[in-house]
Amino acid sequence: MKNIIGYTFLIFVLHTMSLNAQTIEKFSIDSGGASASAGDIQILYTIGEVNVQELSNSDVTVSEGFINAEFRIIIDPIVFLQGPLLVPSTSGLMNDTLRSSGLLPTTSPYEDNATCNVSIFNTTGNNAIVDWVWLELRASNDNQRLINARSALVQRDGDVVDFDGTSSVIMQAAPTNYFVVVKHRNHLGAMSSATINLSDSTTTIVDFTNSSFSTFGTNAQTILNIGNTALWSGDTNGDDEIIFSGSDNDVNAIKDYILADPSNILNFITYASSGYLNQDIDLNSAARFSGSPNDSNIIKDNILNHPGNILNLPTFTISTTVPPKN
Repeated sequence: MKNIIGYTFLIFVLHTMSLNAQTIEKFSIDSGGASASAGDIQILYTIGEVNVQELSNSDVTVSEGFINAEFRIIIDPIVFLQGPLLVPSTSGLMNDTLRSSGLLPTTSPYEDNATCNVSIFNTTGNNAIVDWVWLELRASNDNQRLINARSALVQRDGDVVDFDGTSSVIMQAAPTNYFVVVKHRNHLGAMSSATINLSDSTTTIVDFTNSSFSTFGTNAQTILNIGNTALWSGDTNGDDEIIFSGSDNDVNAIKDYILADPSNILNFITYASSGYLNQDIDLNSAARFSGSPNDSNIIKDNILNHPGNILNLPTFTISTTVPPKN
C-alpha cells in the first residue's frame, strides 16, 4: 500500500509537469536540497544534475528523478565485544585469535555477503582485525525503520573500519540525524539512545565503548573491569537473547554442536570444536561446552551477574535492547 501511494505521488507530479509543458535543462539548475520525513516515508531531494537512480527500503521504492547518486555519510563507530576481552592478552585490547589462527572469513557472515582481501588480516597490533560486525542507521522519527545497513570490520582497539581494514566506514544515506546500531553474530547489539548527526564531509565518531555514551534501553551493554562498555556475549543461536537455563537456551546450542561435530568421533562432551563458530563466544577459535575453559560458563556468569537479575536466577534472560525492525 505504501509503495502504491509513493508511486501515485510521482506519477501525479510528472503528469502535472507534462500538462504545463515545462522543460528543465540540466545546466540551468543550481545545487541545493534537503531531506524531510513524514510517517514511514523519508524524502531525500536535491536540485542538481538530472540522474536516474532507485532508492528503496522495506516500505517504499522511489526511482527516476532529481536524485543525488552520491548520498553518503562517513562514520567511525567504536565498539568492544565482551568475549575477546574476558581474558585479554593485552589490557584494553580485544584478542584477535580468529585472525591469528587463520579462521576469519573474507566474506561477511551477514546478509550483504560483503568481501575483503585476505591480506587485510596480515595486520597485527592495535589495528589487527578481530571480526566482522553489522552496522545499521535507523530513522530519526522511528527507531524501528531501517535506512541503511552494511557489514564492517572491527579492530582490536574497537575501531570499526571499512573493507580495506583502515578507512572510516561509508554508508549510503543522506547526511542527517540517525539512530546508530552495531551488532555482532554472537553478541547482543546496541543502539544509540539519541539520534546522531552524520555528515558526508566530516567523520563522526560514535563510541559505544565509552561508559558515558548513552545507549537505548537498560543495561544494553556490559561494564568491563577496565571501565569501558562492551556488547554482551553469549547469543549462540542468534535469537537476540542470552539464556543459560530454560527453553531455547544458548548452552544447549553449544552442546548440540559439540556432539554433532563430525570430528568428535568419540562423542566426548568435553570435546573442543574448532573453527569460525557462533558457539565460540569468546572468539578464541574453539567452542567448548564442558571442561576448562568453556563457553557455557561465560553465559552462566553473564546471567548471574546481570544487574537486572536481582534474584540471581539461572533462568533469567538477557534480551537485546535494540528495537526490532519494522
